[in-house]
Amino acid sequence: MERLKGKVALITGGTKGIGYGVAEALLNQGLKVVITSRNEKAANEAAESLARKTNTTGSVIGVQADVRRLESQKEAVNQALKTFGQLDIVVANAGLGHFGSIEDLTSEQWNDVIDTNLTGVFNSIKASVDALKNSKGYYITISSLAGTNFFAGGSAYNASKFGVTGFTQAVMLDLRKYGVKVSTIMPGSVSTYFNSNEPNEKGAWKIQIEDIGELVVDLLKMNPRTLPSKIEVRPTTPPSSK
Repeated sequence: MERLKGKVALITGGTKGIGYGVAEALLNQGLKVVITSRNEKAANEAAESLARKTNTTGSVIGVQADVRRLESQKEAVNQALKTFGQLDIVVANAGLGHFGSIEDLTSEQWNDVIDTNLTGVFNSIKASVDALKNSKGYYITISSLAGTNFFAGGSAYNASKFGVTGFTQAVMLDLRKYGVKVSTIMPGSVSTYFNSNEPNEKGAWKIQIEDIGELVVDLLKMNPRTLPSKIEVRPTTPPSSK
């Protein structure tokens, strides 16, 4: 814990789901955390909730930012640097999904998924490269098992997550010479609000957001000589396997 205490993390899409779970885990390890959302009120309310849950007032702030816009991501990075003086970790988590046959998928839906899930990851990393080179920091992107496994109705989502997986691995090779570590986490079914899902006890078999938070902490604590660059995680016993 002492190795992580005082470090600063920026988490995109941190108001709920995986981003919120990662933020909570990092705050409990003594990090300072910036969470972003397109909605300023949601960002601030989530930051207040996290501060109460972890008893870390002053260690977490919410920032309005849109991952689809590079300038917006640069502003979020600058806010993190202004508030906490450094930036050590970026978790590119923000994402959404539109699903349906290519016959029905609209160009607006396609662009929404690609602009958020793929271009948003590019913008999040591009905006913070100098800061993480200075700190010899860590990038973690949240891809999906859909980044290697395609399925009917998933053309936009598959394309975005296949792209995130490949993009992250190429960036890992670009930046490791500077001492910057880069990993992508590829979860299977996670109990979140994604795609209008409502987390409940019926989803207890799924990966929980705190599990992803624990995984991120484990990555950050790993000896720097070792880099798990691509990590697949899935529920141990999905319903069909019982």
